[in-house]
Amino acid sequence: MATVAEWIEGARPRTLPNAVAPVVAGMGAAAQLGAFSWWQSLLALLVALALIIGVNFANDYSDGIRGTDTHRVGPLRLVGSGVAQPKVVLGAALAALGTAGVLGLVLVAATGTWWLLVLGAVCIAGAWFYTGGARPYGYAGLGEVAVFVFFGLAAVLGTVYVQAGTLSWVALGCAVAVGCLSTGVLVANNLRDIPTDREAGKRTLAVKLGDGGTRRLYLVLVTVPFVITVALGIAHPTALAGLLAAPLLFVPVRTITGGGAGRALIPVLRDTGMAMLAWAVLTGAALAIAA
Repeated sequence: MATVAEWIEGARPRTLPNAVAPVVAGMGAAAQLGAFSWWQSLLALLVALALIIGVNFANDYSDGIRGTDTHRVGPLRLVGSGVAQPKVVLGAALAALGTAGVLGLVLVAATGTWWLLVLGAVCIAGAWFYTGGARPYGYAGLGEVAVFVFFGLAAVLGTVYVQAGTLSWVALGCAVAVGCLSTGVLVANNLRDIPTDREAGKRTLAVKLGDGGTRRLYLVLVTVPFVITVALGIAHPTALAGLLAAPLLFVPVRTITGGGAGRALIPVLRDTGMAMLAWAVLTGAALAIAA
């Protein structure tokens, strides 16, 4: 039986900024529209957290039973390492995804935005079929697209819409920025795993692009949010506070451009996630103040 500490590590807490950042940015965009609601924001945050924990356990289960995680570098894999039975990890994944579904239903019912049930169902299906099912799209190089859509566009714009009942170009800018940084976390992860993924037959985008192309993609993804920050700053000067998150990327960018590989890339995931969270907090707060 896995210990509590192993379960916590298996949930991959370093990925939690990918769930928190889009909701925080969405809160700021909602406030900019004069529609911030603390309880709706809290529910949106709980949905995002349950969803990312669910996808992490689902990936652990699916990759584990396929043997993809046998020689993987990085955080503990519960199934791949043998510390937990596959069916138990599957149960944890389904429980987390079910929790996300129930909380999402409560949020939709409370706000009357019933069409968002379709979006929620797509998000839950996307979480499972990333590495699950007969043809997982994560094995076909579409994982980065899914992260951008689900933890960027859907999470930010969904948070804004349930509160404001509408969207704005500011909200879209925040969604693209967070989506790029969130995708950057996955790109760094897949860059690290190119050798083992290639051997296991997992054709991630990183495997397809190769080492050099993946590093260039990472640099583009972490640059775009700050271009968006400057654009936001033209209309809302306080939003330029988002530029203060840029120094947090100096070390990970140096690691990427310096050819860091294997375990040297693990801090890149953490630092990119923290830069994303810092950008969301700074920008969200700036937009709220401007409102």
